Amino acid sequence: MMKRGPVQLRRIEDKTSRQVRFSKRRSGLFNKAFMLASLCDAEVALLVFSPAGKLYEYTSSSSIEETYTRYKQFTSVENDVNNRNVNEDTGNVQNNGEDPYISNIVNEISDRCNSRNIDQMDARELDKLTDDLLEALKLTRSRKVSLTERAVERN
Repeated sequence: MMKRGPVQLRRIEDKTSRQVRFSKRRSGLFNKAFMLASLCDAEVALLVFSPAGKLYEYTSSSSIEETYTRYKQFTSVENDVNNRNVNEDTGNVQNNGEDPYISNIVNEISDRCNSRNIDQMDARELDKLTDDLLEALKLTRSRKVSLTERAVERN
């Protein structure tokens, strides 16, 4: 009986073989995510887009949005700590309490709404606007939670 050798990492040219491999690998990846969440009590969220653009998702919590919000809060706190360390090291005071990413999203939404009347937008544009507004709301809430936690820690 022959041993399995290492898999060569190169694109599979045959479309049918590529689809079959994708399906098998996707199943294995989702099984591993499930096992990690079950055995280690880890919070896992997994998003996979197929080559055809189809979405496959798994989450060990009640929703991907909750896990994503938690991720954004974590990275926001990490970025705040890193920025504070850089500012303290260089002596620069750059943090004026404004998150440039949130500001950019809000400015983009404002520009889009001011440039066109909402009544003139098609369904696709309204969906994009809705998604952007929800993202801005999530980021704003995350920022508010972060600031509140910092204020409580100081007191």
